[in-house]
Amino acid sequence: MDENFKKYSILDKFNVSRETCIDFERFISLILEKNQEINIISKKTEPIIRERHIIDSAQAIDFIDLNDNICSDLGTGGGMPGVVLAIMMKNVNQAMKFKLYEKNHHKGSFLRDVSRKLNLNTEIIKKDVFKNKNLSSGTIIARAFKPLPIVLELIYKNFANYKNLVLFMGKNGKQTLRDAFKQWNFEYKEKKSLTSVDSFLLNIRNIKKKN
Repeated sequence: MDENFKKYSILDKFNVSRETCIDFERFISLILEKNQEINIISKKTEPIIRERHIIDSAQAIDFIDLNDNICSDLGTGGGMPGVVLAIMMKNVNQAMKFKLYEKNHHKGSFLRDVSRKLNLNTEIIKKDVFKNKNLSSGTIIARAFKPLPIVLELIYKNFANYKNLVLFMGKNGKQTLRDAFKQWNFEYKEKKSLTSVDSFLLNIRNIKKKN
């Protein structure tokens, strides 16, 4: 267990407690157990689950305003990053609720089970987020959800109120970002990924469509 805990040292700047690391390990156990029944994560990433999924998700906390009451995770899948961030928030701001959007019935049931066992402040929403209007959130976050243009359109059309949008970008992210400015105006900051030299995170605000 201690060897696994050492891997979380890369998150030291976020003041991740031992209790949080214990919850990470419990979450991993639940994922690996359920992964034998349904596809929560790719089997080939099981040996590197801490780096590939937990730490990668956790770094997004840098862009979440701790004063907000709601953080929405679009297409959370097995709970990355929503559950990971909810675990971290337990020791920072218990009042923040994580709205986890996931259409898949089996994954939704898994997320409810995880939330109950880890005592997380979440709401599992098994609806198609594209069919919901006038949504409200503090931070909106998406990891391996949809391409940037589709996410921008979704936020612009379906969210009446939000503070910022956090996206995980891959090796083609720079070109995708440049292309997005052909149709959209927005402010953004980026930071390098802790887990991949080819990846980065975007923190986007004030999304407006060009005429």
